[in-house]
Amino acid sequence: MELRLDGTHYPLETLGPGKRLGVWFQGCSLACPGCMSRHTWDPAAGTATTVAEVLALWRRALADGADGLTVSGGEPLQQAAALAELLAGAARLRDGARRRVGSAGPHPADLLVYTGYEPAELTPQRRGALGGADAVITGRFRVAEPTRLAWRGSANQRIVPLTPLGTARYGPYLTRQAPGPRLQTGPAGNGEVRFYGVPLRGELAELERRLGEGGVRFTGRSWRP
Repeated sequence: MELRLDGTHYPLETLGPGKRLGVWFQGCSLACPGCMSRHTWDPAAGTATTVAEVLALWRRALADGADGLTVSGGEPLQQAAALAELLAGAARLRDGARRRVGSAGPHPADLLVYTGYEPAELTPQRRGALGGADAVITGRFRVAEPTRLAWRGSANQRIVPLTPLGTARYGPYLTRQAPGPRLQTGPAGNGEVRFYGVPLRGELAELERRLGEGGVRFTGRSWRP
């Protein structure tokens, strides 16, 4: 099945516990004011790929000992069929790898999805697309409600465990701050640098100021109109 992505990154360490494969879907009509990822809004932008190609990345991440898969965007539920197929395939690969190493091996990798939809907006089709996830983080980003809660951009957003694994992995963080840094960087080619994570209010502006003092200038910023 085809899907459209903004990109992928491994290892991702700021959107969920441990070392993860990050997958960002392209396209979002929710367009939350203050979103740091405006470049993911246009459904015609990004790169066309297939679920099979993304699962190949996941297979390599699992072989490297990944702790989980994080799917964000954009809005993953606006490509619901592709999301459902990706999560089902990721779960099969995770479970197969787990059987090969046996119960004495590393803990199973979890599958986390970010969505800007509120719980009341999760139609049967959207809930079905999330069926393979271990946990979901729901809710619009609200720039006026900053938070330090783990892996969330605003205080209204909620972590919802969906499986026993999700409860074990995310239950301890429902009302806690995230361990470790909230932002990480990585090269994206063509002279671009990507920031991964959920920055605190004013953190990107402060980062920009500090880099400017060192002679680094931004020619474009995805978090500004």
